Amino acid sequence: MRAVVIAGDLLNVEQRDDLIPGPGEVVVNVRAAGLNSADLLQRRGFYPAPPGWPTDIPGLEVAGDIRSLGAGVTGWTVGERVCAIVGGGAQATQCVVPAEHLLPVPKGLEITAAGGFAEAFTTAYDALVRQAEIRQGERVVISGAAGGVGCAAIQIVRAWGAIPIAVARDERNDERLRSLGAEEIVRVEDVETLAPVDVVLELVGAAHFQHAQKVLAPRARVVIIGVGGGGRVEVDLLSVMSKRLTITGSTLRARDRVEKAQIAAEMTEHLVPLWAAGRLRVPVSSTYPIDRVEEAYASFAVPGKFGKIILTTNDGR
Repeated sequence: MRAVVIAGDLLNVEQRDDLIPGPGEVVVNVRAAGLNSADLLQRRGFYPAPPGWPTDIPGLEVAGDIRSLGAGVTGWTVGERVCAIVGGGAQATQCVVPAEHLLPVPKGLEITAAGGFAEAFTTAYDALVRQAEIRQGERVVISGAAGGVGCAAIQIVRAWGAIPIAVARDERNDERLRSLGAEEIVRVEDVETLAPVDVVLELVGAAHFQHAQKVLAPRARVVIIGVGGGGRVEVDLLSVMSKRLTITGSTLRARDRVEKAQIAAEMTEHLVPLWAAGRLRVPVSSTYPIDRVEEAYASFAVPGKFGKIILTTNDGR
């Protein structure tokens, strides 16, 4: 197989041995792999892969078809189209995935876009539905709304009957955000003018939350899953007390195999049917073949993109 390998400050595409699945695992022929902020951090040495995952091959999500099945795997067949989040190793032409973490890719959907589904929608679903427990009619603020997770979050909020409010840096993506279901769109500096909100999905960090905390309704919930705009902010604890606010946060990568399987089962039940029906989609900003991985990473690092950047392999179909 061929794989993107972190070598100091460089990303090389190297030949590696073909993968063999262990018990309960499958090997996926990777056709597409979405880029994520964690990949940039891992390249810089700040976000190592969890134990048991490749330490030098980045990538948190794959889409492709099943190449081989490990002992004890049932319910899946060779050649079936799938996608998944993984702890690492996605940016290669093959990737080992625990079978219980697979999501089916519905018929008729493009496999390249599917390469950006698993991480963005799983992250947004876990934060909004499992943690914030969004309810019909609630007002939900999504910072960094034009990114992959932000785009997924807008659609999930809308599907759950709540009201998505997108925060974007400028007007260039406003129409596309509305097309996903955003009911209101504001700039960071205008967040404090919003009517009270019930949920904040914090994808930016301090630069946004310093404003958003001032418009939280009683019993509002805040879920922090991104801090690229700063990891430290002064919080009004009296407001937390008097409004009975809940502030939490999480990452997915280091969770254990059992919890990831539970999330995958919920995704298969609740989101995959919406995806198949066309009610959810993956906006793709740009695609790059694996041999142009340096260009893909450079493009990802530039602010203002809309949706996902996807690496594709020469095996795509």
